[in-house]
Amino acid sequence: MWRICWLEAGVRAGIISLLLLVWAATAAFAQTDEIQVYDAEIADPGVLNLMLHNNFTPDGLRTPRFPGGLVPNGTLNGVPEWAYGVTDWFEQGLYLPVYSLSSNNGPVLDGFKVRELFVVPHAAERTFFFGINFEFSYNAKYWDENRYTSEIRPIIGWHLGKFDLIVNPIFDNSWKGFNELDFAPSARIAYNISKTWAVAVEQYSDFGVIKHFLPVDQQSQQLFGVVDYKSETINVEAGVGFGLTQASDRMVVKLMLSRDLYKPRQKAD
Repeated sequence: MWRICWLEAGVRAGIISLLLLVWAATAAFAQTDEIQVYDAEIADPGVLNLMLHNNFTPDGLRTPRFPGGLVPNGTLNGVPEWAYGVTDWFEQGLYLPVYSLSSNNGPVLDGFKVRELFVVPHAAERTFFFGINFEFSYNAKYWDENRYTSEIRPIIGWHLGKFDLIVNPIFDNSWKGFNELDFAPSARIAYNISKTWAVAVEQYSDFGVIKHFLPVDQQSQQLFGVVDYKSETINVEAGVGFGLTQASDRMVVKLMLSRDLYKPRQKAD
């Protein structure tokens, strides 16, 4: 019990500290392999889970977001996400390999990521839930301007009857100092039609580095409509996103498929 209390106190302190930064500062202008709002639910201890992320841009920017980068228009990005439940409050993740079928470079490998996710135990059963996620990336030169990057993603949410409200105030770190942190919040409002089906609206934003936010017309702002399906064998999340500014891709579609690959055997009574 004391370990859970210690974890909750530590996560709360971390989230409060990071939220204070919001007043000063969202994601780097680059391609993305993962379009998802984290809900603090993790694999059970001993369970190995695989989630396949794919997103395709049928109508996007015709020029790279940085010199030598991939052209978003007509490009498919994706990655297998391998996740292992270590405890009921910690999940270890690996994104490998990050890949693209790009309109300007063809099929390419973009790098990999290691993920450390800490959450309040049994988040799905709580009215208020929280957590924090850390990711560390190695990037190909056409995937990101920086070879090494990381992500700090607080998770804050509420289960309110049939509705879910979740906020991820994300900071992307290019290891160039505090003022170069990039603030990239995402948020989700979902309505649970049943235990199997849900519909949601998700917002993904990119305001720029915290020392100086970009003008509104240069920010990336996208609004997604999402449908979720959950069963005992597979989870599916599909969505269509529309850009709200000139710097945003006009249309992006995403598909995520998830299932447990391994579960430990239940001990006999």
